[in-house]
Amino acid sequence: MAQTFSFALHATDGAARLGTISTPRGEIRTPAFMPVGTAATVKAMLPESVAATGADILLGNTYHLMLRPGAERVARLGGLHKFMNWSKPILTDSGGFQVMSLAELRKLTEEGVAFRSHVDGSKHMLTPERSMEIQKLLGSDIVMAFDECPALPADESVVAESMRLSMRWAARSKAAFGDRPGHALFGIQQGGVTPELREESAKALTEIGFDGYAIGGLAVGEGQEAMFGVLDYAPAMLPADRPRYLMGVGKPDDIIGAVKRGVDMMDCVLPSRSGRTGQAWTRRGQVNIKNARHADDPRPLDAACTCPACSNYSRAYLHHVFRSGEIIASMLLTWHNLHYYQELMAGMRDAIATGDFAGFEARFHSLRAEGDIDPL
Repeated sequence: MAQTFSFALHATDGAARLGTISTPRGEIRTPAFMPVGTAATVKAMLPESVAATGADILLGNTYHLMLRPGAERVARLGGLHKFMNWSKPILTDSGGFQVMSLAELRKLTEEGVAFRSHVDGSKHMLTPERSMEIQKLLGSDIVMAFDECPALPADESVVAESMRLSMRWAARSKAAFGDRPGHALFGIQQGGVTPELREESAKALTEIGFDGYAIGGLAVGEGQEAMFGVLDYAPAMLPADRPRYLMGVGKPDDIIGAVKRGVDMMDCVLPSRSGRTGQAWTRRGQVNIKNARHADDPRPLDAACTCPACSNYSRAYLHHVFRSGEIIASMLLTWHNLHYYQELMAGMRDAIATGDFAGFEARFHSLRAEGDIDPL
């Protein structure tokens, strides 16, 4: 088992990259999708079930965990891995996005962000130093620098001011992180959809020096076309010998488009949230299990899928338990979605290894274009 954090690049196909991140808690095969365990759990899933889908790493949330149950409490109980019974690597985000999107009475200064909890109204102050402290208490393997993330669209002057503040906070995050062998700190590129600002941010982060680099400030309202426009140049601005992480993405076609453009890691609540709302992602597109047409359908969600939902249950059953409000519906649909996402990542890794990423992408879009037409 590796005792340090490292990244090895094994193959490329165009801009798409195949690699391995090594950590003391295990290897992360890239391109990698990280299921989101916001409050120390992937909703409707046991940790063993998440691992069974093929996930090498989970994402936890600094903002939510600092509010409940509290980072100090998690540390006293042995750290986040022990607390949630997950032995593989964990990445924790810095809390910057949630402060922007969830916190109440938010006041931004050079020092950090003062806010009231959306849970109980209690007052808090989150700074780069406090974010590093919380993530250290949690014991996460990959720590994210504290940043500020404006919603898009926004005036370029607003984006520029925010990006430069985030770069100053990145330097403070690096200083506060200190020397922690086996743990990694990622910087976060900002700059909206402006190439010059993205370049300025990338240069600032590279000068500070991080173990990996995230592409932040996307999937916040700009749309897929604009996001891909940024990804056409932003990943290449970041060091090629470090992992590149696109935050908060996304739908399957978003993920394929991101990997095609040089992204190594991504996360999104979509597969688990969709499972809880009756949406299943399959190789032929999205299935809304709530629809009445599934009530008498003996087929699985996806005949090519080997997850427990598809191996053991019909669409008719899934329709029934969802419409009946049974908890097993969320469990099975979430398991299926996470399994599908991990199969998607495995397929891309194989395609990059064999130099067939373009063929993989073409087959993906062809199946989706055909629609949900597997025969009864």
